[in-house]
Amino acid sequence: MNPITMRLAADKYIRMALEEDINSEDVSTNAVMPDYKKGEVQLICKEDGIIAGLPVFERVFTLLDAGTEVDFKAGDGDPVKKGQLLAVVAGDVRVLLSGERTALNYLQRLSGIATYTRGVVNLLAGTKTQLLDTRKTTPCMRIFEKYAVRVGGGGNHRYNLSDGVLLKDNHIDAAGGVKEAVEAARRYAPFVRKIEVETESLAMVKEAVEAGADIIMLDNMTPEEMGEAVRLIGGRAKTECSGNITKENIRTITELGIDYVSSGALTHSAPILDISLKHLNIL
Repeated sequence: MNPITMRLAADKYIRMALEEDINSEDVSTNAVMPDYKKGEVQLICKEDGIIAGLPVFERVFTLLDAGTEVDFKAGDGDPVKKGQLLAVVAGDVRVLLSGERTALNYLQRLSGIATYTRGVVNLLAGTKTQLLDTRKTTPCMRIFEKYAVRVGGGGNHRYNLSDGVLLKDNHIDAAGGVKEAVEAARRYAPFVRKIEVETESLAMVKEAVEAGADIIMLDNMTPEEMGEAVRLIGGRAKTECSGNITKENIRTITELGIDYVSSGALTHSAPILDISLKHLNIL
């Protein structure tokens, strides 16, 4: 992760996570280690996967003590194996103990997302379809989870509501129809913004094409409906499919010629990757 981004955006969330875990003090650590002692501990991978979030892991400890040193044996995006040594963390034993859970929570979660994403990306290999995430992220974890998707080989859809125009069913209902919603967006949004329309039927697809949408999302359609929609659009707009897309069913859409597939499962359903801090030694 870019160091500037880390300090501008991520630090506040990491601080919040630390404050959540250390209310006034770490009673257990202060009981067994009342004074400074230097130590080191090993970061061990306990299952195969893709590692992601090592800079976040490190930042947890350096926010607690800038003198903490992390010697990485792997980098974000690397395939890792069960039993592999990923890093050695050295510093104040009290910092190592107090920061352990928060640091691992980030690393396990982000590595799980990267691992799941890589598996889906591999299923799309050889097709024109690009995998995207969604805004279905854990509150206050979006910057990290979307980063993990990129590490896994996926792409990011819009980051937040200020990042692009996506007219969903309720926007369309509020505007009075697809045409009206697109026209309103054209009048309001800056000209550099693309306009995407979510459609749930072939009739809506036709309306979106005629209204001049830049991207048309095919939401919860059958493969047969999506194939017909792609033919109906005929290259006049980019296409995206969404709605309950997982690695178990993504093969059903790989031959349809769709430009993008967005999957909330990348961030809301990926299991964590099991990683531990073990073998603490006093130096």
